[in-house]
Order: sequence, then C-alpha cells, then structure tokens
Amino acid sequence: MTATVMCGSLLAACSDDGQHSSSPADGKPVTITFWGWAKGTKEVVAAFNSSHKDVHVNYEEIPAGAAGGYAKISNAVKAGNAPDLFNVEYPQLPDFVSQGAVQDISKYVSADLKSKYLDQAVGLTTLGGSTWALPLDVAPQVFYYRKDLFKKAGITAAPTTWAEFRTDAQKLKKAEPKARIATFFPDDPSTFQAMAWQAGAQWFSTEGDSWKVNFSQKGTNKVAEYWQKMIDGDLVRVQTSFSQAWTSSLQKGTTASYLGASWGGGVLASTLPDATGKWAAAPMPTWDGTTASGMLGGTTFAVSKDSKKTEAAVEFATWATTTAEGIKSRIASGTSSSYPAAPDLVPVAQSAFKTDFYGGQNLYAIYSAAAKSIRTNWAWGPAMGATNTSLKDSFAKVANGSTTLPAAIKGAEKTTVAEMKNRGLKATG
Repeated sequence: MTATVMCGSLLAACSDDGQHSSSPADGKPVTITFWGWAKGTKEVVAAFNSSHKDVHVNYEEIPAGAAGGYAKISNAVKAGNAPDLFNVEYPQLPDFVSQGAVQDISKYVSADLKSKYLDQAVGLTTLGGSTWALPLDVAPQVFYYRKDLFKKAGITAAPTTWAEFRTDAQKLKKAEPKARIATFFPDDPSTFQAMAWQAGAQWFSTEGDSWKVNFSQKGTNKVAEYWQKMIDGDLVRVQTSFSQAWTSSLQKGTTASYLGASWGGGVLASTLPDATGKWAAAPMPTWDGTTASGMLGGTTFAVSKDSKKTEAAVEFATWATTTAEGIKSRIASGTSSSYPAAPDLVPVAQSAFKTDFYGGQNLYAIYSAAAKSIRTNWAWGPAMGATNTSLKDSFAKVANGSTTLPAAIKGAEKTTVAEMKNRGLKATG
C-alpha cells in the first residue's frame, strides 16, 4: 500500500479554495518565507535567490522537527502567521494534512514533474489522490562503521545479516570491553520504525473509510525482540541521538558504528573531521542477507494552509528538488549527503559530495542500491506525533528495565488508535 488514502473521514482537510496562485504583477519579485533545518539549505536558498528575479526566498533556520521545529510550525499555523513554505518529513506529513495545516498543491504539480521523482517518494507525498508536498530526498538505511575498530576486533567485513551483527557486537565487546558496536536511540523512534519497515511490517493500512492500525506484526515483533536482547546483553549503547555523549563516544572510538541513513554520511563527516579515512559505509544488515531497506526520515516541502503565494513556493521547491543547481548547492556545502528524490540527479549529488572522510568510497552506489530496495508496502498514519511521543516515553524506560520494547510497541498502538478516534477518524487496532 502507498500513502494514498481517501479524503472525508480519513483526512480532515482535503480542499483548496484555488486562491493561492501568485506571480509578480508590479515587476517586483514575489517574496516567500521558508522555514527549514535540512543541511545545506542556506546554500540552496542563496543559489536560488541569485539566479531568480521573479521569486525571492526569505529563509529562517529552525530546530529539527523532533527537536521543536514541528511545534514551532504548528503554533505558527494556529496563530495565522505560518511561513509560506516549510520542511516536513514524510512520517509527519499525514499529521499536518489531517489537521489542515498544509495546502493541496495538486494543480501546481504536473504529471511530468511527478515523473521526475522516485515512486516511493511520490507515494508518501500523495494522500487521498492529491499531492500535499514535493519530496526533497529519500532516506534509505545505511550502515556506517569504523574500519580500524572492526579490524582490531577480528571483524573482516561489515555484517550482512542481523545474526552477523550480533556476533560482531560480541567480538567487539570482547576485544575492547569499553566499546560497543552501535547505539539504540530511545528518543528517536524513526530508527526503530525504519527497521520494522525493512523487516516487512505495515503499521497502517486503510479499508473503506477506516484506518487499520497494527504495530504488533511478525516483522515488528522480530525487530523489537532482537533489540531487547541486544540491550539486555549490554551489546549496544542506549543514548540520546546526536547528543554530546553519543558524539563523544564516536570521537573516542567507544562506539564503532552508526545505523543511519543516506543523509548520515554528511553528518558524520562534518561531526568527526579528525576521523577522516577511518570510516566506511555498507548496506544495512538484513534478516536474510538480501538487500532491503526502510526509510529513515526524508524531507519534503509543504505549503502552509494560509499562504497566498503557493505558485511561488512551489516554484522554489521544484527548483530545489529537481535541478542540478539546486542539488549541487546543497551537497557542495559539505554537510549534506542526502539522496535526491529525483533519481536523474544522483550523479550530480555523487560528484558534489567529497568522500575523503570515507577514503574515497563511492557512497552513492550504496545509497542507490538501498533506495531501490525500499519496501513499498509502508504508509505513515495521521497521528504520528502521538505515536512517537508514546514510543519515546516508553523507550526511555527500556534501559532501566521498567518496560520492554515489545510492550512499548503495544502501548504505542493503543495510544495511536485512541488519538485517531479523538480526532474523529475511524480506526481499529
């Protein structure tokens, strides 16, 4: 199933009054406001503004969505002073749509434009048969690891299966008792969700005008039980994502890998400059060794509900996501390694991304294979804020043993169904 669902009782806001087009009428450029946080965005806006006379973008960098950005956007929408355009990740897009915070931009998105993007990205930005955002990137899972630490522990190659990953974790801990192979992020459900997605789970589906919610499937349970054993066996760290403690463990070499996404390549390189040449990337371990991936994050451009400058906002978003200039300006910043949602621009991103940190390794070859393997049966629900809050609250208790990952998943399903019903949506668990 794709993210396409019916309007009406499933999505509260599926209309457009058609009064949102804009073009310069007095010879002056249309100025739009844009809020975002994706790496390299400042450079993209500067490149656009220097090459366009009809539209000018005023950019404000805000905290990442989960770090307060979404709350800022939601509050601005409620107050009637939201920006014209803002970034929203795929998981949160249905939530913004269901609450009527974004516009249906279908009439500004031609079939030709849609054809430029990966089908997976189009599916995740299409709800009720309408287009609600333009995709910037897709974010297949990637395994980043320290070659020297693996070699010291007698690990000759990156693990291709989760069974090998566990064995390697044991080898690493035995060789260096203070070291751990990776980190479980209690504050970041998206990593767990990507692994459940990879395992073939399908948390949300629709039947008629009702949502069906099922977190406790075979794939999800397998992932939850696996990581519970990894935590119980003290084979991984449990630390807040991108925290000072996590970064310090990478710098000191006491954490030997990062279960990330395509965009993580730039994050590591810019965060750990002193480790240049020590890191490598590999496909994500899978259950049977066959390439498969979920998506960890991924960003879109959405137009706020009250903007009267939709046409100009879409013009900028289109340029940023489908032109060589737009992609090159982002990647050349040195902080971004995002994988374009427009496949034809992958060579542009590849040539712009400096790979010294990875010893010259061709990361985009790994990203490409992973992107093509992203399972297409996944859809995000319309209340992911409630889902993720429940998961974060429960995941935080896993480390001290007061709950378990399987129990946390069951609790999140109940919370999600209750929130959907509270919003007037039909939902069954």
